[in-house]
Amino acid sequence: MNDSVPEGEVPQAPTPAEPGAPAPAPPEPAYDPAAPAPLNVPRVPSGDADVDARLDRLADADHLATDGHVEVYEDVHRGLRDALTELDARPGPPAPPSTYTRS
Repeated sequence: MNDSVPEGEVPQAPTPAEPGAPAPAPPEPAYDPAAPAPLNVPRVPSGDADVDARLDRLADADHLATDGHVEVYEDVHRGLRDALTELDARPGPPAPPSTYTRS
């Protein structure tokens, strides 16, 4: 098989599209396994609005590159830690009166 052009023939350049003709579709982007993609992990409500809001924030990492995940994870961790600290700070039932008398 010979790929050479016979003498006397000039290869023709592609002709531009006719006016009014639809433009050719752009090529589809190639699959990039390193591109951000949602994990689609289902989140079950916890019953605490503050905790649920923090867990919903994890979805923000779905569309970020891996190096952007750290900021989201640290923010969610900080919020969940604060929610746990608030649980410890809530007043419990009053202490029973002391029967011990000082002499």
